Amino acid sequence: MANLRRALLRLQQTLTLISPIMANQTSVTVSKHLPKTQFRQILGSISRFSSDRGSMNFDLSNEESKRRLCNRLLYRSKQRGFLELDLVLGNWVEEHIRTMDETGIKALVDVLDLENPDLWKWLTGQEQPPEAVGSNPVFSAVQAKVMHNLNSHAAPETRAMPGQPWVRGWDDRRGLDGPRFGNQ
Repeated sequence: MANLRRALLRLQQTLTLISPIMANQTSVTVSKHLPKTQFRQILGSISRFSSDRGSMNFDLSNEESKRRLCNRLLYRSKQRGFLELDLVLGNWVEEHIRTMDETGIKALVDVLDLENPDLWKWLTGQEQPPEAVGSNPVFSAVQAKVMHNLNSHAAPETRAMPGQPWVRGWDDRRGLDGPRFGNQ
């Protein structure tokens, strides 16, 4: 949601830059009036894969603004719309948000801006995270907690090998051709 909000803000800024050019003519293509590199730069800024680190301003000067920010981030971590992530991230953030400094909060915002399916695959070890995500201290802490819980509550043979996708759905055929454990 945050990525969409940023993209719409960039689009609005772009349109305010372009509107004086287009005001004088009725049927004008933008590419006629903008150099190709600038036009590509504008289109690239709207991409869903773009990120502008540090776009969120934090005001941790007083207790009230810090409380509001913590509550907002806690809500974002518990209401992602992906039950597993709601539980994992929500509990982790609830335990650690009050002790975080500004860099920790920025790292948390970066984790919260990630897409749900990708984040879940990276946290559970199904796929290797990108270097930027893997070096994030909040991501590393949450991943360590998730992997510890997985290893302590589920035998490794019941899970897919790292890098391999998990089998979808439950298999009730536990006989000759079905799995022995779990949904594998």
